[in-house]
Amino acid sequence: MRLCFLVEEQYRHDGMPVDVIRQLRSWGHRVDVLRPGGSLLKLSETVRAGRHDAWILKTVSGGPGLTLLEAAAGAGLTTVNDARAIRGVRDKALAAVTAEAHGLPVPVTYAAMRIEEFAQVPAAEYPLVVKPADGSSGRAVRLVPSPDRLAHQASQDAERGADGGMLIAQPYVPNSGVDLKVYCVDGELYATERCSPLHPDQPASERQVPLSAEVAAIAARVGEVFGLDLYGVDVVLGPDGPVVVDVNDFPSFRQVPDAVARVAWAILRLADAGGTRPRAAAAGAAALLSAQPSAPAVGPLGGDA
Repeated sequence: MRLCFLVEEQYRHDGMPVDVIRQLRSWGHRVDVLRPGGSLLKLSETVRAGRHDAWILKTVSGGPGLTLLEAAAGAGLTTVNDARAIRGVRDKALAAVTAEAHGLPVPVTYAAMRIEEFAQVPAAEYPLVVKPADGSSGRAVRLVPSPDRLAHQASQDAERGADGGMLIAQPYVPNSGVDLKVYCVDGELYATERCSPLHPDQPASERQVPLSAEVAAIAARVGEVFGLDLYGVDVVLGPDGPVVVDVNDFPSFRQVPDAVARVAWAILRLADAGGTRPRAAAAGAAALLSAQPSAPAVGPLGGDA
């Protein structure tokens, strides 16, 4: 099989996707790596039907990689995940509206171009979690305790040379300081917990944990709503139950057993199926309780090397 990975500089040495690419090549598949933003690309040759069986994106939000992936999809090529689905979660303002419209448990979301404008949010909604609408990897996420701290936060942003662009703000959901990350790989769900970036004083631990039926059903529903096959869902366990605070396409899959082989195998199956595979069903996800499944037997999918 012939695959094309779009990998931006930030992920050039990251295990996801470097180890996955290495695994696929070891199975005999041809994998080309394009670095959008770091090289000259002749688009008429790069995006051409028949050159690759599927394109896979691992880039930062707001980078040029998604444009190339969308160009490939527009030319009728298979992409993993679907390019439209990726756009739908990388714009966090759009993702919040989509999630709420489909009944997913998400916080109330406000949007503004300048952080000072969040002063209009009722004081009872504070503290607020503020982040860029096109953010990724926890970049520039901050907790603003009260309206009178907005001016100070704006000054800090200016000193850091923070990029412009839309911001979103959501009321902070009281929790233990630990985030739950649920990963979906080829229809199977895996849960890990890690210290929240909003609570840096917490012990820096990360481990695989049991997945409750309630959270599994929510994570499966996220895949259905956004049309994703490989994805991650950030969940906090608040006083009123689980709340979805972020959705990521092609995340790190940290703590997923045999993650490299599982992700590589999922990419091959999605590519072979034209980019669409059955996603985790809520009923099946609900059966994933304390024990996580052992690693499947994995190997190369037949096809062109």
